Amino acid sequence: MQSQANIVIIGGGIAGCSLAYHLARLGQTGVVLLDKGELTSGSTWHAAGLVTQFHTSPTLMRMRKYSIELYRQLQNENPAAGWREVGSLRVASSRDQLKFLQRQVGMARAIGLEVDIITPAEARRILPEMSADELYGAIYLPGDGYLDPSGVTLELARRARQQGVVMHTGVRVTGFNRTTQGGITGVVTDQGEIATDCVVNAGGMWARQVGQMAGVDLPMTPLIHQHVTTRPIPGHELPRDTPCLRDPENLVYMREEVGGFLIGGFEREPLAWSVDGVAWDFTQKLLPPKWELFTPIMEGAIRRVPALARAELMLLVNGPEAITPDSRPLLGPVPGVPGFWVAAGLSHTGFGAGGAIGDILAEWLVHGEPPYDVSEMNVRRFGPIYQDQAYAAERAREAYKYYYVLRFPHDENEWARPRRLSPLDDRLLKLGAVMGEKNGWERVNYFDPGHRGRRAGADQRAWGWGRPDFFEQVGAEHRAAREQAAIWDMTSFGKIDVRGPDALGLLQRLADNELNRAPGSVVYTQFLNPRAGIESDLTITRLAADHFRVVTGSNFAASDLAWMRMHQQPEEHVTLQEVTDDWACIGLWGPRARDILQSATHDDVSNSAFPYLSARRLIVASAPLLAQRVTYVGELGWELYLQPEHAGAVWDALMEAGAPHGLTPAGYKALDSLRLEKGYRYWSTDITPVENPYEAGLGFCVRLNKGRFIGREALAAIKASGSPRRLCTLTLAGQPAVYGGEAVYTAHGQLLGRLRSGGFGYTVGKVIGLAYLQKELSVPGTALAVEVFGERLAAEVTPDVLYDPRGARIRA
Repeated sequence: MQSQANIVIIGGGIAGCSLAYHLARLGQTGVVLLDKGELTSGSTWHAAGLVTQFHTSPTLMRMRKYSIELYRQLQNENPAAGWREVGSLRVASSRDQLKFLQRQVGMARAIGLEVDIITPAEARRILPEMSADELYGAIYLPGDGYLDPSGVTLELARRARQQGVVMHTGVRVTGFNRTTQGGITGVVTDQGEIATDCVVNAGGMWARQVGQMAGVDLPMTPLIHQHVTTRPIPGHELPRDTPCLRDPENLVYMREEVGGFLIGGFEREPLAWSVDGVAWDFTQKLLPPKWELFTPIMEGAIRRVPALARAELMLLVNGPEAITPDSRPLLGPVPGVPGFWVAAGLSHTGFGAGGAIGDILAEWLVHGEPPYDVSEMNVRRFGPIYQDQAYAAERAREAYKYYYVLRFPHDENEWARPRRLSPLDDRLLKLGAVMGEKNGWERVNYFDPGHRGRRAGADQRAWGWGRPDFFEQVGAEHRAAREQAAIWDMTSFGKIDVRGPDALGLLQRLADNELNRAPGSVVYTQFLNPRAGIESDLTITRLAADHFRVVTGSNFAASDLAWMRMHQQPEEHVTLQEVTDDWACIGLWGPRARDILQSATHDDVSNSAFPYLSARRLIVASAPLLAQRVTYVGELGWELYLQPEHAGAVWDALMEAGAPHGLTPAGYKALDSLRLEKGYRYWSTDITPVENPYEAGLGFCVRLNKGRFIGREALAAIKASGSPRRLCTLTLAGQPAVYGGEAVYTAHGQLLGRLRSGGFGYTVGKVIGLAYLQKELSVPGTALAVEVFGERLAAEVTPDVLYDPRGARIRA
């Protein structure tokens, strides 16, 4: 085994071999792949192998499309590669599932996937073995299929070897050599050491243990996954070109296997296995079959294909798979350990994403950025709470459950709750709070006055895809903020302190806005990547010359903190610390907000004493707090940051002071409605690492003349040439249920893209959507159409800001 390499890949499954192939294709030399067993001897070899282009995530849909194209190419060039393109059916066995398919078809079209709903009769013509009972429709994708997992993986490995990649099997990694700053300098194995400054952990279900060797905690849990094969059923033998079948309502998938069926699925009560670590010698092994766990899947299979009741079952394969808490892979460089990368936690994406993961990681390693937005899979997205393996396992189990069980957009996680409680939790529940959850935090979705509060779960199942039960209550909270005042518990906001003599220099290098302002200034800004894509969207308050506080979304603190750590230079004297749990936050907004706050404090909060985008320290209910005059609502008001032990007293004082002014407690559903009317962007939906501030309508944050910052050169070029598209506000006819992701068309039927966000604006009385449009179509009044559950509804482009476009109310 050689003693030096440019890149070492750990793991010879689909992720590792795909990456090796794609690195070689990009001309990379000195690539070495290590596997402790044989290639494909982990989860890869026992996979069922079904691959479809369809997914609820546009990014994963794109990845699956790429993977299928790759497997097709391999098969065309080598018939032994093992790809079988037989097509697939995804059927709806309930009316709600049919609506879900209609919604997803629109989203699929928006990213260029040709697909449509077919009738039950058409579905049965494609697969006559299916029962007509409870069959409401289907989609058919002729380009889908299945593969021989080992065959495809070994073909990628063969091609990688042909182009110079060296692969060693039977070699187990036991540790890493590192610099004093934590960077990788070598891989230690049971057969020697390899000097390298770049390692990719593609270790499958062992990836968490490999990560621990480098001091990295990767939230992954092995879960049991089973599939069974049958002998051919006399009179119902399947031809080799039988399409794959997926029936989520019945929890089942199936395909042809030697004239019989291969049947698998996703249980409602999945089982975790070996949570504390998988034995290193568990290679090319299976677990004992658990027939009692598989029974609901088999029952669902028989409901859909009655002939299976007479099938002779052969082998029940029980092979564990590594699942992340959100059922998305872990990809990218690990903050704090320079040179350590991850391509693991494939979860249910498996071979569907496996081909694309190699392409993404290779581009990222070679060119410094992924080829498109993969932020939903970025390894830095999980915060410290997921270092609790029991918590991560429960979240992984729930993600597994909902891979087939229908999860509606308004549904909330139910397992492992409550985890993180605001100090106001009891008060909120007494007021009737219906709690959602984000990053472990219990947060108010809306209030149900007169009722004891509760933790929301799969609530939308009660009303389906129609108008939600809470529609009018959210409207009342919305109108209170617009007409009197509303109060929010916003403790879950991510909060990061940046301190030290070089704090300003670091943040100036990261942010596109000017941060060299006086203490007490609040700045709205973005962090950009070198291509000027938006990596973070946040506010930064300068508390002192060498002390800044970054405030970000509840779900983004870990990612934003990691971005800062990745770009901090070794010589910079800066301390970065997440302080989310150290500070409660209360939001107070509305035209009467100043009257209320002034009644609760002796400090002057007039406009002259406390202008917009400034921060001051106040005393409320004898408690010191930091007030920031900033808004995500579009009304006069403040964010109040205080120590958790004072939160109850301050909340009570504000509620008492607000009673004569109609102060109303409000939740995040109203917040979303309010921000849509103002055209405020939401990172990860409206703005992502592939959109730049100019096209996103955030050019007002950019200060090109402030000096060098990441993305400045790209921004200057974009400004000089002009952005060909921009994020626009649309309104739709009627009051349809819009969630974001719906396809957008010209009035003449030309596909333009998709809505990023969508919802109802109670003040303007319209359904609002945000979508990127070509410049010539961005003129207010342009007629468009939006596809909502299979129906194209009239829409039009409007001014970007539908409510108080000049911002007079927030500066009053």
